[in-house]
Amino acid sequence: MVQTLLLFAVVAFVAIAMPGPTVLLALSNGSRHGVRLALAGMAGAVVSDVVLVTASALGLGALLAASEFWFSVVKWVGAAYLAWLGWRLLRSHRTLQLPEAPADAGEARPRQLFARSFLVAVTNPKGYLFVSAFFPQFIDPSLAQAPQYLALGTVFVVLDVVVMLGYAFAGAKVMRLLGGRGLRALDRVFGGALLALAASLAFARRAAT
Repeated sequence: MVQTLLLFAVVAFVAIAMPGPTVLLALSNGSRHGVRLALAGMAGAVVSDVVLVTASALGLGALLAASEFWFSVVKWVGAAYLAWLGWRLLRSHRTLQLPEAPADAGEARPRQLFARSFLVAVTNPKGYLFVSAFFPQFIDPSLAQAPQYLALGTVFVVLDVVVMLGYAFAGAKVMRLLGGRGLRALDRVFGGALLALAASLAFARRAAT
């Protein structure tokens, strides 16, 4: 089991570290609000991880893979929300402060950052399909599945937090280097990237996930 967890951790780390909606939000939150507030967004992503793993264990990933209708519903909701976030960043004209500045804390509440990250992750059907396709490869069918899903899910969540912390710290570092005007340009980059992710999600097909 230990060897299985180590192999799972290596493969999962590579998959999680690839730029996606939640890590992009962690980078954006780190640059706009600092690492401390970005932790709230990470918490939302962690809760979504629990939802994804639980749904996979209960067979929701298989349902999305089999049903074009439900896959499309989840896909378009997720794409629309990503597009909305991206548009807001593109239209942002605020001059951002350094994370230590008191004014920065008022830009977003932890509850908002939590909700954004949670909704972005939980409305991405690729997440359900990925977990449903990835986790069973490390499940021994001859053993009780619940403890195995729990162990794999715990490793997955820990790795997700580590990766998001790295992105958030990187974002905060960039924030200190760029200053206000550069950060507005960074908002445009993040906004464009989120819109691109929204477009890729909107045109995703079940066979391609």
